[in-house]
Amino acid sequence: MQTSTLLLILGAAALVWAWWAHLGAAEAAARHGVAACEAAGVQWLDQSVQFTGMRIVRDADGRLAIERAFRFEYSRHGEDRLRGRIVMLGERLRSLAGPAPAGPVGLDRPPT
Repeated sequence: MQTSTLLLILGAAALVWAWWAHLGAAEAAARHGVAACEAAGVQWLDQSVQFTGMRIVRDADGRLAIERAFRFEYSRHGEDRLRGRIVMLGERLRSLAGPAPAGPVGLDRPPT
């Protein structure tokens, strides 16, 4: 097998892996967005998340990892359209900015 053919196969495999990892992160982000909207009692709009960017960061162990950012939209009253943001590290949630849980959050009731 020639070196160029081997490099082509390895490159194609790397692209497939990257795409698969991206889809997994997007699906996990969508699950987190739906859960946040349900906890806040708001409507999750468009039934999807939109990819907004990625960067290479260090994880908690100091290893390089890919951080992906997504946005989603939700509505409190059916007439408004608000935007939330989800940041994923792999398929793990790193941060979520969006709807707050319904009702007061205090010492006796931790956030969900």
